[in-house]
Amino acid sequence: MTNRNPIRLPPLRVLRVRNPNFRESNPCVTVMSSVLACWASAGHHGRGCTTVEQALRACMDAPPPPPKKNSTINYHLNRFSKRLIAQARKK
Repeated sequence: MTNRNPIRLPPLRVLRVRNPNFRESNPCVTVMSSVLACWASAGHHGRGCTTVEQALRACMDAPPPPPKKNSTINYHLNRFSKRLIAQARKK
């Protein structure tokens, strides 16, 4: 068995997670890009685009998903950072 030293992280002034409330893009955007691509290839009144257009209408008419709750991770990290910094100073 070899004696391994623990990994030491550099001291941090602030514990923080970057962008914890990442917003997902609208699901209708992909369907809309398909409609635009179909129109670009077949023309605005192309016969082959009707199914994609109907899918876009169904997506736009669907009720929006409920809003996601914001993450509280940075709040809790801020609370615990005072304890971590205090313990590091005692050593």
